[in-house]
Amino acid sequence: MSTTLDALERVITDVVAPRATTTDELGLFPLPAVTALGEAGILGLTASPDVGGGGGGMREAAEVVERLAGVCGSTAMVVLMHYAATAAIEAHGPKDVRQAIGAGEHLTTLAFSEAGSRAQFWAPVSTAGEDADGGVVLDATKSWVTSGAEADSYVWSSRPVEASAGPMTLWLVPPTADGLSRPGGFDGLGLRGNGSIPVVAEGVRVPFHARLGADGEGLDIALTTSLPWFLVLNAAFSLGLLEAVTAETGAHLASAKLEHLGETLIQQPIPRADYARLRLTTDRVRAFLGDTLSALETGRADAQLRVLEVKAVAAEEAAAGTDLAMKLCGGAAFRKETGIERHFRDSLAARVMAPTTDALLDLVGRAVSGLPLLGPVS
Repeated sequence: MSTTLDALERVITDVVAPRATTTDELGLFPLPAVTALGEAGILGLTASPDVGGGGGGMREAAEVVERLAGVCGSTAMVVLMHYAATAAIEAHGPKDVRQAIGAGEHLTTLAFSEAGSRAQFWAPVSTAGEDADGGVVLDATKSWVTSGAEADSYVWSSRPVEASAGPMTLWLVPPTADGLSRPGGFDGLGLRGNGSIPVVAEGVRVPFHARLGADGEGLDIALTTSLPWFLVLNAAFSLGLLEAVTAETGAHLASAKLEHLGETLIQQPIPRADYARLRLTTDRVRAFLGDTLSALETGRADAQLRVLEVKAVAAEEAAAGTDLAMKLCGGAAFRKETGIERHFRDSLAARVMAPTTDALLDLVGRAVSGLPLLGPVS
């Protein structure tokens, strides 16, 4: 992993960091960074060695996302979604796509969120129907797809082909398929360069072998492959933002002076106490993320619960922590050159990305009460 991190640091220094401010200000997709990350083996990190990938696990991916998030949230989110989609492709996808991912030549992403079911991604309203030629026709309005105009494939959710099957089926959909359109762009508060756009399918035809797993088993596949990666890596994303603003705030407090007292801000008890709170916030997220990864790696009984909790914990702590950094640094934090206001804006996305904090709290409440995770509570 040290070799991977060394390669990552070189890409960050040479490509990601110099473009981070422009990526945010202009809302530009970070294509040079993504290309460099592919060439450095970062995009192929989690692909299996038998297809040329790095064989890295969730802990290694979390380190990558954390480090990227502290420099450019948009680039980190693109990589995060790529890793989450790769998990499903590794389990059920074709070998040629897996090889392309392993070689760093294929960027993939999730296409789960829909306007019709909003944060409840487990209830797609998009449809899949068998056509006369023996293929499948997809119709959908996907609300927000990260890297929507740049990805080489979408891990796509729909209702099953057979009505009697389970609630969801997954497909590997190429962005070049006839009938796909991408209306509008993305001009958001934060993560301005992550390329999150609507993607609409109108009579899109794909072959049956584009299916990932069996018809109706998509929800189970998502819950066991992509979703754990998505939730854990979102926590790593929030941690990266917190570490960045903690460092930036510490530097500001150590250098800014109250000239009439001849003292720096860190020498004042109130700023010092607030800075301690910021450090504690960051350390709490790191500890919770580390515990979640350990639970998964050791097969602990509470691993599923930790996975459900970790994004909610990290998202709320990141929003509170970056807000505290804004207060601590005062007017300096509102200037774009400090980077703090950008990290603050980026931090707000995690709580509204499906499953949202509210949705996760409901799932956690169900889990600790012995209720079914989904469906009616009887």
